[in-house]
Amino acid sequence: MVIAVISDTHMPRGARRLPEACVERIASADLLLHGGDLMTIDVLRELEGIGPPVAAVHGNMDTAELRRLLPAERIVEAGGARIAMLHDAGPRAGRLARMERRFGNQADAVVFGHSHLPLHEHAPDGFQIFNPGSPTERRRAPVHTMGMARVERGILQFELIELTPYT
Repeated sequence: MVIAVISDTHMPRGARRLPEACVERIASADLLLHGGDLMTIDVLRELEGIGPPVAAVHGNMDTAELRRLLPAERIVEAGGARIAMLHDAGPRAGRLARMERRFGNQADAVVFGHSHLPLHEHAPDGFQIFNPGSPTERRRAPVHTMGMARVERGILQFELIELTPYT
């Protein structure tokens, strides 16, 4: 199973749109995970129109309508792997241990956003946390990014993808 992972798209805002390479990767995936801050329900519908099913959580910048529609956190079953999702995983210090305490008995990994800073960390027992960064608003990150994940025989592997904006 192939999973596209994005977060913090913050659309619409001016002429902002997903880079073509991001759209192509989403279209080729079996599932899209969005870690929050879509901003409007129209953006969710646009993502759903790309093709694969969308599993998303709401973020702090999402409209009230979107907050009513999307949960603050969820656990997604994908190809035998369990992935917890939430928007804000809290401070950097102790994050991996904190997320494992919170979700480790329910999930193999946590996907989150909020900081716009890509991150992939593993615990010694294999538990993972993954922030795909943002494909549209890099802030302090050096480049725009997204993630891709593969699940084979229940084993989940994440990959960070660097994107060129609007190409």
